[in-house]
Amino acid sequence: MFAVVQIAGSQFRVRKDQTLYVPQIDGKTGDQVEFSNVLLSSGDGKLSVGKDVKQVIKVEILGQVQGDKVISFKMNRRKGFRKKHGHRTHYTKIKVTEIA
Repeated sequence: MFAVVQIAGSQFRVRKDQTLYVPQIDGKTGDQVEFSNVLLSSGDGKLSVGKDVKQVIKVEILGQVQGDKVISFKMNRRKGFRKKHGHRTHYTKIKVTEIA
């Protein structure tokens, strides 16, 4: 059984007991969160799409983490212009506990 769910503006294909990283969502470690914006679900040989989907995804927050550092470097040669900018994107690690 799997489902396609929209979390924080991105779509993810999820299965039960799967661990994944999603864009940062509010909550503390150990909190239970429900996502009702399920776009597609498959189970028991049936496929539900769009408004026919009545399922809810229940997840547990495992922690808040940061991604790898991304560096943007701009330079104009022979002009003395150099600009270095870096950032780390924030993610939330979640575990799918139930597709109900």
